[in-house]
Amino acid sequence: MSSMSKYDYKELGLSEEQVLELYYYMLLARKLDERFWLLNRAGKIPFVISCQGQEAAQVGAAYALDKETDYLAPYYRDLGCVLVFGQTPTEVMMSAFAKPGDVNSRGRQMPGHFGGRKYRTLSGSSPVTTQFPHAVGAALAAKMRGEKSVAYTSTGEGSSNQGDFHEACNFAAVHKLPCIFYIENNGYAISVPLSKQLGNHNTADRAIGYGMPGFQIDGNDVLEVYKYCKEAAERGRNGEGPTMIEARTYRLVPHSSDDDDRAYRSREEVEAAKKQDPLITFAQYLRDKGVLTEEKEKEMNDRVMREVNEGTEAAEKEPFFAPEDALTHVYEEQ
Repeated sequence: MSSMSKYDYKELGLSEEQVLELYYYMLLARKLDERFWLLNRAGKIPFVISCQGQEAAQVGAAYALDKETDYLAPYYRDLGCVLVFGQTPTEVMMSAFAKPGDVNSRGRQMPGHFGGRKYRTLSGSSPVTTQFPHAVGAALAAKMRGEKSVAYTSTGEGSSNQGDFHEACNFAAVHKLPCIFYIENNGYAISVPLSKQLGNHNTADRAIGYGMPGFQIDGNDVLEVYKYCKEAAERGRNGEGPTMIEARTYRLVPHSSDDDDRAYRSREEVEAAKKQDPLITFAQYLRDKGVLTEEKEKEMNDRVMREVNEGTEAAEKEPFFAPEDALTHVYEEQ
């Protein structure tokens, strides 16, 4: 993984405004995630499944899609993706607090179970990788209707060993469906390191077995992520079928708020990864390019913190469901 992007954003067709927007979404995802942990430790929200360290891999991928026509079938860490597709800080905070204002499931699901028709996001199930067949279904429907939609679905590298993953990839390749199969390889399946998960440590190499292009990219480089996902989306729209992308990244915090990662990885390893934190390296890239000035950086930091604070306050003030609402929005209205 590189510490700085080798790409010129202008050569990728991105404007100054757009790269600042990429940074804004990455920063917003990080600050929301940090707030989740504070709220959890204060006993105010029950659970955190973190995106910290994976923001570039998520924001760059979603930004390469068309949020008016494409579909997301994300996995539980994809906070950066759903922010790009329109969920607001207040809405994700409602989910964290399990309040009625949660747009994903009205507080019925755990945080990270993203979904919503308005956001073209397919609701996931608790078993990992079941979102892959869902994405393939959306892509098949788009093809049958003659639409130019692309379906993005993602997972961790550990989940890529599940049966749903293989069946989805095979079906999409056979029928040349407009899918992006995206693997956020953060090196650990909860506590299991990559070396004990896969015989072939390059997950993207599996693509050739299905008959689709596969790429392993630097998931810490938001511009590289954008480039490869943009090309994959164009391939799908042109009827050339699915693409598999493995984004190498790193989870900077424990698997969840219920996990203690000191049991399975050294502090030295985590500290080394922090030096390649995509938020820090991309900010430096933008400063070097003269895009992120001191004034703009302060303005963006202030804006993000204001939005995080307002979202937290709004969700905290919202009343919880009344006990008699326990059976609403489940199977049948009672």
